[in-house]
Amino acid sequence: MATMRLDKFLGITGCASRSEAKKIIRSGGVSVNGRVASSADQKIDPENDSVIFCGNSVVYRKYTYILMNKPEGVVSATEDGRDRTVLDLLPTEMRKNDLFPCGRLDKNTFGLMLITDNGALAHRLLAPKTHVEKEYYFRAKFPISEDDVRCFEAGVTLEDGYETKPAKIVLDETGAAGKITLIEGKYHQIKRMLEALNNKIIYLERIRFGNLTLDASMARGEWRYLTEEEISVLESHGQK
Repeated sequence: MATMRLDKFLGITGCASRSEAKKIIRSGGVSVNGRVASSADQKIDPENDSVIFCGNSVVYRKYTYILMNKPEGVVSATEDGRDRTVLDLLPTEMRKNDLFPCGRLDKNTFGLMLITDNGALAHRLLAPKTHVEKEYYFRAKFPISEDDVRCFEAGVTLEDGYETKPAKIVLDETGAAGKITLIEGKYHQIKRMLEALNNKIIYLERIRFGNLTLDASMARGEWRYLTEEEISVLESHGQK
């Protein structure tokens, strides 16, 4: 693998921002292969060199995986001429790392967004044959009848004639809110499913994507790196 600047390595592994990394390197807080790092632009081999940051060994991964709690009004794109994107919520130095949102959430839909630079994995996760579950908390304008529940579980015919795959729906005591689980992700799918049943979505939040669940402690717009365990399970999706 090609060499990389030490400050960039510390940035993409989540240790510190590039500017913070430079300060810590200057103070002697970083060592490479047992020697105190000399400068931020020191070249290292990410896969073979041993890097210690503030007393902790730094693990390098080929790909970056980020879980974000997407807020309202932010679009699921890498760039947009009018609205803020999910990448705009990340530190400036991270926006240069070929990251992109895995799938989309509507502009006014909240919740779990996976951001990565692993194109092959994103393709597997979003492929219809993989059947990765996406779970949402919703509120509807009107209560949902037992007949509507059966329609969800059998598949709903949308206005364009497309018949959705069966979906799970669990209602709360109001009958107008609950959880919906899909194994596909058509454009505005849940909104269109409710409209096909003469109802309307008034609130939608994704709370799970495959094995990833939204952290209750994460505020809108906050993000974190995936854990090693989460990455391992995620990368196993769709593999033979």
